[in-house]
Amino acid sequence: MSAPSTRDRLIFAALRLFAEKGYGSTSVADVRQAADVHSGSLYHFFPGKQDLLLAVLEAYRDGIDPMLLQPAWAGIDDPIEKIFALLASYRGALLQTECQYGCPIGSLALELHEPDPAVRELLARNFEGWVRAVLQCLEAARDQLPATCNTRELAEFVLTTMEGAVMQARTHRDIRYFDGSVRQLRTYFDLLLHATPTAKAKAKAKPTRKKRTPQ
Repeated sequence: MSAPSTRDRLIFAALRLFAEKGYGSTSVADVRQAADVHSGSLYHFFPGKQDLLLAVLEAYRDGIDPMLLQPAWAGIDDPIEKIFALLASYRGALLQTECQYGCPIGSLALELHEPDPAVRELLARNFEGWVRAVLQCLEAARDQLPATCNTRELAEFVLTTMEGAVMQARTHRDIRYFDGSVRQLRTYFDLLLHATPTAKAKAKAKPTRKKRTPQ
């Protein structure tokens, strides 16, 4: 396996520092020192700090499947359980950091109150990628859900629950806030899964017209 390129070292260093210290509190010099590169190399790849931020957001966007989804979903086939396994991966990160972990994209979105259009677009694409992954799970379980269920809005609600749960657990330094939110989300899913009629049942119950036999 080849060593990471200078550009990748800078991105990985910035990714870690932005997550730990925040974008505003991380200087270009911090990134350069963490990546162990010369100033000339840094400015060759990233003329400004925002260029580095854009590269970090692109790395998160491109890495959602290999870095987040694949490890969380390994060995799990049930689409609904995949959603809760994804949430469990955030719980694991909170426990490993004594509830200091914060969703990197959520943290950046909160910190950058008035991001430039290019930054805001990449933040939105990261959220969209997360929502799309959950939406695919919900669509795979469509026959189990009520026919009136808006799966797109439900996927967005799962993201909102995760972000809020992580934020509260991080603020209080207490995993119970995360667990309580996920527990209530599980209860809501149980209600949906046991509600009637489901899309499949509704389709079966749809009356069919009998063909008239010619007189």
